[in-house]
Amino acid sequence: MSAGPYNYSYIFKYIIIGDMGVGKSCLLHQFTEKKFMADCPHTIGVEFGTRIVEVSGQKIKLQIWDTAGQERFRAVTRSYYRGAAGALMVYDITRRSTYNHLSSWLTDARNLTNPNTVIFLIGNKSDLEGQRDVTYEEAKQFADENGLLFMEASAKTGDNVEDVFIETAKKIYQNIQDGNVDLNAADTG
Repeated sequence: MSAGPYNYSYIFKYIIIGDMGVGKSCLLHQFTEKKFMADCPHTIGVEFGTRIVEVSGQKIKLQIWDTAGQERFRAVTRSYYRGAAGALMVYDITRRSTYNHLSSWLTDARNLTNPNTVIFLIGNKSDLEGQRDVTYEEAKQFADENGLLFMEASAKTGDNVEDVFIETAKKIYQNIQDGNVDLNAADTG
């Protein structure tokens, strides 16, 4: 296999879910473009981004679907859950209401993806520590109780953004290595 920029061993489909205004599009933009979009418009329907990463010596293309957080788009965005290998579930650490809605987002993710989908909880806007409304400890407990990976991040500063996407890919890749994912099944992402 040549080392050209379009060669990769796997494609992993990710979805980014969560309430409107939590920074889903900003996380995607920070990860794919290495830039912060200060005036990020609200997503209408779905946005899309890709990036090739390396995990355990394998090149993996991440197809990332950024879904709208507004309730009126939920019926449309639910169709994008199908075939997701990873779901990044985002809340804003400065807005408790976005944290309180996580169980609804998690229910959708569990019902609309396959059982081996890796779900990663992200507390975004960690750069706004002085405005914090959700403690790290309570979010960590929620993640632990629900079998989720968890990290706080900042789309603005880039803190932990790379880690969230890469750690999700590592977990998906490990599931493949452990035989928990059928690579021939379309719904495994």
